Amino acid sequence: MDNSVTDNQKNLGALIHLSTFLKYFFPFANFFAPLLLWTLNKEKAFVNEHGRQAINFQLSILLYALIVGALCIPFFMVFAVDLVSLVDAVDNTVHEIRFQEIKNLSGYILLIALASILLFGLFIFELYAVISATIKASKGEHYNYPLSISFIKINPEPVSEQNQSKNDHVS
Repeated sequence: MDNSVTDNQKNLGALIHLSTFLKYFFPFANFFAPLLLWTLNKEKAFVNEHGRQAINFQLSILLYALIVGALCIPFFMVFAVDLVSLVDAVDNTVHEIRFQEIKNLSGYILLIALASILLFGLFIFELYAVISATIKASKGEHYNYPLSISFIKINPEPVSEQNQSKNDHVS
């Protein structure tokens, strides 16, 4: 545990991670809430690191969800042709729909089940990672999200003018 981290910084770091759950109440709040908290407290190294990690992870989760959706599109297109026959079967039979008239019903069920399992797995993974990050931040420890893509990189230390002139003479 880093003793130079204040209780305020620990609380802010934990709040940044927890604020990502606001997406279940407001659209895109998982980006705006931590971004706001992070931006207002960016000068604190501990908060800066946790804010960057939280935003990178939320962007990664969004990308993974979009990939799952994109993987389902070709299958949906194949089954969409059969959806037309399903609609015709429903229109032509008032109250008597037989399973023989519904083509590739198993395909629809399999596609929906596979997408649901992948998205549910992504949900559980996100819950685990965000709760773990919140606990680590509240203890004053650093946390690296698993499978997180670094969209926002760590800013390199600025080079002072003296070091820059020394580097220019050495080259």
